[in-house]
Amino acid sequence: MNNQRKKGSALALLPLGVFLILFIGSGIISGDFYKMPTLVAFIISTLVEFLFNRKVDFNTKMEVFCKGGGNKDIILMVLIFLFAGSFSGVAKAIGGDIAVVNLGLSILPANLLITGLFVIGCFISISMGTSVGTIAAIGPIGIAIASKTSIPVELVLGAVVGGAMFGDNLSMISDTTIAATKTQGCEMKDKFRVNFAIVLPAAIVTIILLTVMTKGYVAATDEIYTYEFVKVLPYLFVVIGAILGINVFLLLGGGVIFASIIGITTNSLDLFGATTAVSNGMSGMFELCIISVIVGGMVELIKFNGGIDFVLDFIQSKIKNKKGAEFGIAALVSVVDLCTANNTIAIVMAGPLAKNIADEYDIDAKRSASILDIFSSVWQGIIPYGAQLLTAAGLAGISPFAIIKYLHYPILMFICGIIAIAFGLPNVKSVEEKSNQIA
Repeated sequence: MNNQRKKGSALALLPLGVFLILFIGSGIISGDFYKMPTLVAFIISTLVEFLFNRKVDFNTKMEVFCKGGGNKDIILMVLIFLFAGSFSGVAKAIGGDIAVVNLGLSILPANLLITGLFVIGCFISISMGTSVGTIAAIGPIGIAIASKTSIPVELVLGAVVGGAMFGDNLSMISDTTIAATKTQGCEMKDKFRVNFAIVLPAAIVTIILLTVMTKGYVAATDEIYTYEFVKVLPYLFVVIGAILGINVFLLLGGGVIFASIIGITTNSLDLFGATTAVSNGMSGMFELCIISVIVGGMVELIKFNGGIDFVLDFIQSKIKNKKGAEFGIAALVSVVDLCTANNTIAIVMAGPLAKNIADEYDIDAKRSASILDIFSSVWQGIIPYGAQLLTAAGLAGISPFAIIKYLHYPILMFICGIIAIAFGLPNVKSVEEKSNQIA
């Protein structure tokens, strides 16, 4: 451990404060936490950092900013975002998302509909890599089930949100996984194995809870769900390929081609429709890509001006061991997500600092990436002003606060995360050995 680190400067962190003031302030004033465009808030915050440290000329600062924004990990992350977006765009264009939903609902026993919705949500979100997209896809189905039974719609939507957050946290094509692994410098499959070992108990307990809580309700839905299994195959291709450890670019690129071929052969779209779907999918990632570059540059400026040294010095004064450092990373990303209401941006912002902390206290990159993703997803699935709960509540026309008490999975994920840090679970070396044996 390096005890000779410079004290740094707290003023170098001013851009983060400006960002939070802009983001939270606009949310409080307007009542809408998405009123202030995130990209604009980051650009203004970055300009503030350029005004700091008058001893350094503007050109030097610009070089530092470009170095951070053009960091190889940032560029790789941007490319993966684009590939993930293109796959999601084509798979959705051929009707793959609807096929997955209907497949799951068609094989569920009537007395396990809500438990099944959670499981389906887990599969869809881990396949598509988006929690909001999952909620939008199966939320209306859950509401329809609630209307045909006496099951509270809040309970149904709580199960839907829980399943959506499962995949948001674990999916190989989720922007949170991409951001967490790239900022920490580890492989997605390795992070998946450690992350999965931590949250699996939460998923199992959630399934048990939902089964017990809905046992007394009578399901009276006679709706027939139709689907074409061939349209589910692109998602299975990505999920299985990711577990096998196929290179993410080859996997997503292959997924795009596979989904396009299925779309063309089933007359769901033609060649030009496939290219349009790829373009639309990438377009949905453009803002996130630009934000990643801007944040990368801003963090590099903060580091150049002594902000990172200040935070690390502060953390070192409060934290005495590796366990404390892990709790520090969890707290850091939690606070940022509570302020930004966006778990991907929270990871992008907290990731570089978490990497410094992890290196300082010899925390395995797979573990620090898992902690970042888990705790950002926990709060993103709970805060009533986040896109997930707002989407779910909006579908049913209820208050997002009404759903919170039924958010079993995010709450249990938080508990599992705390236990994992407190007791050093899982043993990273043990997980690696088991994975190598399976391979």
